[in-house]
Amino acid sequence: MHTVVIQKISSQQTWAVRHPVLRKGRPVKDCIFKHDDDKSTLHFGAYQAMILVGVVTLIVNSNGDFQLRGMAVLEPYQKFGIGAQLVRHLEDHVRKFYRERIWMNAREIAVPFYLKLGYVISGKPFDIPGIGAHYVMEKVLS
Repeated sequence: MHTVVIQKISSQQTWAVRHPVLRKGRPVKDCIFKHDDDKSTLHFGAYQAMILVGVVTLIVNSNGDFQLRGMAVLEPYQKFGIGAQLVRHLEDHVRKFYRERIWMNAREIAVPFYLKLGYVISGKPFDIPGIGAHYVMEKVLS
């Protein structure tokens, strides 16, 4: 595998990865998330050999909470640590704002991945219609 380069991207650029990974079989418009185009929202893309292979979004909620959203890596590039690199990059960015906590709604299938990265489940499972079971997870950053 080649070196991964992570850089800021636009919300529209995330669709190329969000759609096949998070919204497969659904309309592309389902890749547009609330707050995607807020001024405080940031999107990062992981490039390998100049190909966008992974994405993650950071939303700053109205109460100042930092939320990880839309983390996805294209299937052929999964299991090579790209997702972990994206999450760590996001965490480093949150630390720059002197914030100590980041949270997300994690798909049930992704819970083991986030547990390995030090996140904890903070609530009971809930269902997002058409997508499936999710858990609120969070991490206190040191």
